[in-house]
Amino acid sequence: MARIRTTRDALNEALHQEMERDPSIVAIGLDIAGGTGSAGEQDAWGGANGVTRGLWRRFGPARVLDTPISETAYLGTAVGAAASGLRPVVELMYNDFIGVCFDQLMNQAAKFRYMFGGKARTPVVVRTAFGAGFRAGAQHSQSLHALFTHVPGLKCVIPSNPYDAKGLLMAAIRDDDPVVFLEHQALYDNKGAVPEEPYAIPFAEASIVREGTDVTVVATGRMVQMAAQAVTRLAADGIECELIDPRTTSPLDTDSILESIESTGRLVVVDEGAPRCGFAADVAALAATEAFGALRAPVQMVTPPHTPVPFAPELEDLYIPDPDRIAAAVHASVRAGR
Repeated sequence: MARIRTTRDALNEALHQEMERDPSIVAIGLDIAGGTGSAGEQDAWGGANGVTRGLWRRFGPARVLDTPISETAYLGTAVGAAASGLRPVVELMYNDFIGVCFDQLMNQAAKFRYMFGGKARTPVVVRTAFGAGFRAGAQHSQSLHALFTHVPGLKCVIPSNPYDAKGLLMAAIRDDDPVVFLEHQALYDNKGAVPEEPYAIPFAEASIVREGTDVTVVATGRMVQMAAQAVTRLAADGIECELIDPRTTSPLDTDSILESIESTGRLVVVDEGAPRCGFAADVAALAATEAFGALRAPVQMVTPPHTPVPFAPELEDLYIPDPDRIAAAVHASVRAGR
């Protein structure tokens, strides 16, 4: 049975159900209980975005660990706990803060299985918020998924709706490798149908959001919503786009993307990350090297400019790719391919 849930509630439900299922799962992070150790109400906060609310009451302080403001300490603790038999789910408040503690992921967790001949497991999930649009400034608004995707040994997950959020988080928690799980700040209150029962969505299986024969559009995270608006509008103009949400950037479902390009002959990639060495560039390179013969027009990339995220509201709105820019890129692809 499915209920209409927000992305926030879907993630919370996934955490509750997985922690009920497996006593080795622990939650670690800043303010994930909120009020713990103070005169305030226990579990008053539930993390910066309210995702962990209720976990402390149900599972107690032994499994829900509020931490000091030290990303290096609590991420390092989680990696060590994962290598020792626990399955930690860490909340890193913003993906921008990864610069403080990236060594634990990049040089430790991501390499344990490789360095120890496959005998070591590091089942740690790092949940973190990302994305622009909240007037939070350049240090709280970046989309750094390309950074995580670039590191061999890390898996990178980006849900775009409540259904995927629950199923992908359950899959991430059950995975024996380190997973970075990115939650766009603008999607926490999005609503959709979510089954009550537990379910896991396999990694490297893209979602075909909309089928079409004219242009392949690949988008991630919030950009899936932006692209969906654009392709709906384009359909009224007689242009049928196939919209693909990869859901995971590492591992990446290259087969679905390439099969679609072979069918449409055109590709538009929409991504909120910076354009240089970014995810859009990666997918464009995939098309150029693996499906060049099928392309009838140059690949179009719709991304922000290669600048920090602006704080000024008018500039931030211009920075974020929107349906108008996506539609314009599709039209450009169609014109070039005639």
